[in-house]
Amino acid sequence: MRRVFSLIAVLSFAGVFAGLVSDYDERQSLSALAIHYLTQVPKDLGAANVVTGILITFRGFDTLGEVAVLFMVAASVGLLLAGGEVAEPRSSQAGNGASQGPSELVRNGAEVVLPVIFLFGAYVILHGHLSAGGGFQGGAVVASGVMLMMLAYPTGPLNHGFLSITESLAGVVYVLIGILGIIVGSGFLDSHILPRGNFGTLVSAGAIPLISALLGIKVGAELSVIIDRFRS
Repeated sequence: MRRVFSLIAVLSFAGVFAGLVSDYDERQSLSALAIHYLTQVPKDLGAANVVTGILITFRGFDTLGEVAVLFMVAASVGLLLAGGEVAEPRSSQAGNGASQGPSELVRNGAEVVLPVIFLFGAYVILHGHLSAGGGFQGGAVVASGVMLMMLAYPTGPLNHGFLSITESLAGVVYVLIGILGIIVGSGFLDSHILPRGNFGTLVSAGAIPLISALLGIKVGAELSVIIDRFRS
């Protein structure tokens, strides 16, 4: 009976997706809303990347909510996993032959790749207003480097206190910039609180690069804590 129900459910979902695919028709021209944003973001915000301009300024409250959800996930994971029994030290486990450390290939590869990953993550964060990327994407790249570091050095401790302070400070400054936009500018996270600069250069688009950097620090720290919680 359970198999019959599962088969019916799968067929139902297949019918829904088939209907969506059959009715899909690619738009041949841009909508009025798309044209508005494609012209307004570079003109008003000075950001070459329209998506980043929308996410950081026009959808500033939504981005703040997404970061808050990620923080709650990190706190929940830490609460659930920190309450377990203390694991046996890794050194004694390795002595009993229960587990082995990372291979030399993993360690040497991490030493070569880790600087590149962190550098690329910083590039994605700082150039989010110019090309594809931004704080969320760059923070995820940095967290992937932290995961590789944990694989290469499983006994290496991760300073949760430093990550917590860094994440908290980034969040506080993010909110303060948003409030400053209400006081000085025309709304929450208004990027006009800083000069626009020259279009297409690294120092441009007002406060968007600064906000993106704060998001990258906050997201990278939170994801790193989540990854480290699962390591135990």
